[in-house]
Amino acid sequence: MSNFFIPVRVYIEDTDAGGIVFYANYLKYMERARTELLRSHGFPKPALVGESGLLVVTSVNVDYKRPATLDDEIRVTAVIEKVARVYVVFKQEVWRDDELLCTGTIKVACVDSATKRPMSLPKEMLEKIRS
Repeated sequence: MSNFFIPVRVYIEDTDAGGIVFYANYLKYMERARTELLRSHGFPKPALVGESGLLVVTSVNVDYKRPATLDDEIRVTAVIEKVARVYVVFKQEVWRDDELLCTGTIKVACVDSATKRPMSLPKEMLEKIRS
């Protein structure tokens, strides 16, 4: 799906009593991959947009296929699927070697930090992530 990925080691704190990654932790892994993807486009603090904007998750759709387990080395991909004036949609996957563990579609919108209302992504950000 993507050449962009981050490696993640599964630690005991990531798992339930059975040694299986707790489902919500996949969202944390995906958050890290999206953040690093935006960093790779030149945004050192990707959650902060311009002088008054914030990036916030507005929707998540995740499909769990196979569990990651304690001490696994996994890779988490991130691809920008769609860019609109006020939001970005990411497609993400979690892999262990050649085995697909989880897929996700995450929509992230830009909001004004004071009002929490939608605002346009900065022109510079739009140009960089569209290229």
